[in-house]
Amino acid sequence: MSMPYEVRVAEDPADREACFAVRKEVFVVEQGVPEDIEYDALDAVAVHVLAVRDDGLPLGTGRLLHGEAAAARTGGDRAVGSLGRLAVARQARGLGVGVALVRAIEDAARARGLQAVDLHAQTQALGFYERLGYEAYGPQFPDAGIPHRAMRRAL
Repeated sequence: MSMPYEVRVAEDPADREACFAVRKEVFVVEQGVPEDIEYDALDAVAVHVLAVRDDGLPLGTGRLLHGEAAAARTGGDRAVGSLGRLAVARQARGLGVGVALVRAIEDAARARGLQAVDLHAQTQALGFYERLGYEAYGPQFPDAGIPHRAMRRAL
């Protein structure tokens, strides 16, 4: 099944709200992540990307942290961005939306002069990120009660 959609940087308040709505649906409702830890101060400084269907329905989102905001998550390396909060709505899974979002975040990282992208992947998503060129490192750790591994891809 094909579904026409575009992926863009969420520049305006309506796009940002659409990003937050997808995150609420996927992380808070489906996965049980407490709402008070899903949204954080980093949302204000992150680059958010949005996948939206031609009719305006939001399909997925993700964010890129860079500079000081990313340094705490990347071991202090300011040349590395941090991809996070990648979420694809249930009705859009399996259509390539997640891949398109990751590539858009990587493009945003390149545009900011970053040399690599780091992320914390839910262990059930390791294969997805490995297919996109990410390599896991370090031990498994819990985040919001869900097992994760750190991963990185050089740009």
